[in-house]
Amino acid sequence: MVTLASFYWGWLLGAALLGFGMGWIAVVHRGHGLSKAAAGWLGLLLVVLLGLALARVVPGRPGYWLDLGLVLLAIYLAGCSVGSWLRYWVVSRHESAA
Repeated sequence: MVTLASFYWGWLLGAALLGFGMGWIAVVHRGHGLSKAAAGWLGLLLVVLLGLALARVVPGRPGYWLDLGLVLLAIYLAGCSVGSWLRYWVVSRHESAA
């Protein structure tokens, strides 16, 4: 994990910033979400990929890219949640003052 952070710190920072921006925008955008079936399939896919990475079943370069992709996804989702929470906090604080 330290190797991923030291070699790909720019990409990890980019994923965090992109996630922050998307989280900030997502509070404003009220589009259609995923259906329950699609969300279930995506969740199952994520669990399978995480299980493969934790069990170290995928060897070599594909396993390395799997680990990197999962770390980038986790950092992106963390940035999304921070951006969404911060936008909600700023907007709700502004409305309560008015």
